[in-house]
Amino acid sequence: MKWPAIFVLLSICSQAAAQDIEVSVFSATSKSVILRWTRIYGASSYKVIAAPQNSPGNPVGYAVFGPHTVMGTINSLSPNIMYTFTVAALDNAQEILNIGTIDSSSAPEVMDPILTVKSKDSKTFIVSFSLKTGATSYIIRLQNPNRFIREYIVSSSPAEIESLDPYTEYSLSIMSVNSGGQSQPSSPVTAKTVLPPPQLSASSPSNDSITVSWAPVANAVQYSLSLYKFGWNTTFIKHNTSSTNWIVSGLDMGSVYVIKGFAWDPEGRQGEDSQYINQMTRPAMPSIANVSMVMNNGLAVISVSWERDEGVFGSLQYHVMSDQNLTCNSTSTSSSCILAPVGCGEVHIVRVSTSNEAGPSDQSGPMVFITSPCPPQSLAVVESTEGSCTLTWDTVTHVDSYTAFIKRGDGAEESCNTTSRSCTYNCTCGHTYLMSVMAFNQAGSSPEGQVLNDTTLLCCPEGVSISAVSTDTFEITWTVSRGAELYQTRAADSSEVILCNDTAPVCALSDLSCDSSYSVVVTPCNDISGCNRACKAHTQITAPCMPMNLMLTQRNSSCFSVSWTPNNRLAIYTVTASGDDGTRTCNTDGNSCDITDLPCGSNFEVSVIATSPAGLGLPSYSELLETGPCCPVDQVVDQVTQAMSNVSWSPAKGAHTFITSLTSTRGHARCHTMDSHCLMGCITCGTNYTITMEAISHSGGRSNCSYEGFSSSACCPSGVRLYGMAHSSLRVHWRGAGSSHSYVTELVGSRNNYTCTASPGESSCDVPNIQCGDVYTVVVTPLTPEGSKVLFCAQRIYSVSCEGSNLGTVIYRGKRSVD
Repeated sequence: MKWPAIFVLLSICSQAAAQDIEVSVFSATSKSVILRWTRIYGASSYKVIAAPQNSPGNPVGYAVFGPHTVMGTINSLSPNIMYTFTVAALDNAQEILNIGTIDSSSAPEVMDPILTVKSKDSKTFIVSFSLKTGATSYIIRLQNPNRFIREYIVSSSPAEIESLDPYTEYSLSIMSVNSGGQSQPSSPVTAKTVLPPPQLSASSPSNDSITVSWAPVANAVQYSLSLYKFGWNTTFIKHNTSSTNWIVSGLDMGSVYVIKGFAWDPEGRQGEDSQYINQMTRPAMPSIANVSMVMNNGLAVISVSWERDEGVFGSLQYHVMSDQNLTCNSTSTSSSCILAPVGCGEVHIVRVSTSNEAGPSDQSGPMVFITSPCPPQSLAVVESTEGSCTLTWDTVTHVDSYTAFIKRGDGAEESCNTTSRSCTYNCTCGHTYLMSVMAFNQAGSSPEGQVLNDTTLLCCPEGVSISAVSTDTFEITWTVSRGAELYQTRAADSSEVILCNDTAPVCALSDLSCDSSYSVVVTPCNDISGCNRACKAHTQITAPCMPMNLMLTQRNSSCFSVSWTPNNRLAIYTVTASGDDGTRTCNTDGNSCDITDLPCGSNFEVSVIATSPAGLGLPSYSELLETGPCCPVDQVVDQVTQAMSNVSWSPAKGAHTFITSLTSTRGHARCHTMDSHCLMGCITCGTNYTITMEAISHSGGRSNCSYEGFSSSACCPSGVRLYGMAHSSLRVHWRGAGSSHSYVTELVGSRNNYTCTASPGESSCDVPNIQCGDVYTVVVTPLTPEGSKVLFCAQRIYSVSCEGSNLGTVIYRGKRSVD
């Protein structure tokens, strides 16, 4: 059967037969359609015919299928054409049992390959392709390396393909779709998705830094990150790294920073940008502005304030801490908070920190704050001196100063500021006082504390007068003290205490130690107040002690040293020597003194007395002093003969006997006599003698006297001879004792006298013109250096006879003694 005849027959039959076959399009391509139909009982085959809808009489293809087939393909179609498809069920006779029809289009023709594939992100492609006329949609087919195929229906170009695997290479093809089906896939192209974004996380380890970290991205070789301050587009920091963290420092405190990043794959492609994350730096360390102690609802609390940072982004929390386990918090709307409860005298080390969502700031520098001090305790009063009382209290820690308040019973008030734990105030004897003390420091004043009630003692006596009525007795007087019934007078030195109790305002204390400083106190007493032991002590020194163990030591003829045992502390000693020749004194603050200018041959009585500011002491026992006898003022030596001299002297006061000595290198002479002269022999002529004398008193005291030396006369010559010479001359010859003297020769006759002189060294001289016939006395005498003659040389007698007019014989007649 021809195709037109069959198509017409099928058309006729289709009008007459029952419409029991249900036909549907399973799929279509640009050149074929797969139909599906219901099975008809008794059918031996099925015939499928395709005819263009706009030309039903011109079928373009058919196909026959067996009795068990319910799906078949008809080919040789044209792309994008609306066809009428007829399915006829035929029996064994090829008669039509049933027929069914359906109108459907063939799929569009095969598309051109995809133009471009770009990665929008790591899971999305942006695919660009050429559109086809008649296509109602498009199918993009992707195949991954595991040959897993996924198809995406898109309506236009470019199209986004989502839900892909990051960094995966895909094979992409495209098919156009219309009502009839889809075209064959285009030629495939390959594309690879980019790396996924790093999953950034950030924190702020300090108030000027941010740490960014992320998990490693598979296949990433490098990462690029950027950071900028929120609201400040000029602050932009970029950073490339191969590690998985980035520490950014030098940032602004308490500021928000925006951070993003991406990874680079080995092909040098930029991966998907991460999501922007915001990270805030930690806030700046707060600065404590003030710490003070205030009262809050009747309780003492510490108020801490700080300087707020107005330029910080976001909200802040402030945290105040004390080392005493006290804390308080505040928000950024407030700049202070209260630490409570606190007690007096506590030391708090206060720190403030602030925090934001990035974390806490560094703690502020510690500020030491001391709460107001506790009130002083153990108040006590000591009346230190008359009219002056000292209020004392226990030391309170952490105190800068104290103020004591003193109120007298008559209403008078006074206060005292001090840094010590005592305060001295004017207290009048016999009054009652109410006293309290407050402590202060920089935090304020202490709470009210103890109130002390104190009554002062009796008034101390006034006008106390101490007078020394003798060297060992004081008389003390004073004015009557109001209310006193008894007076205790006490005198004490370093070794003893002497007491006197009396009702009268006078007391005598005797048998006191000499040269002692006594502290004398007059204490008033009565039965009510007791005794006022705080009365002022008066110091009085007793007279100095009597010097003891007086000793006299002669230093020279006119000076004696007087010494004694020192037994006073501060005293001036006066030594007095009294005698017929007047009084001699000397003064010293030591224990010895020299009495000078004592006359010789005198007797004195010596005593010592001490003087101090307390007065005169008793004089020492006396000692007798005898000076040495005086030396004779004048002393004369007369040479009687060549070997004997007479020594005489003037009287000497105090001298009883004398010992006179003439001493030379050739011997000495000595005599001891009570007279004022002494004849001494054994004198050697021509010798220098030293003259000394000892004057001895009745008690044996001696004075050594020295005088000018004495020289005995030159020795008389010996061997004197007289010789007659020519021309009536005589020659006198002798043997001299030395050559240092001149000699004079005298010839004394009855009628004439003659002299001649020989110079030193000569032993003769000539006398001219001698008258003969006379007897001459001849004496040769040495001359002293002063030119005087020695008077005791022996005289010789010679007779001279005449022989005519000339001299005759000279005859020696013998010697004649000197008268």
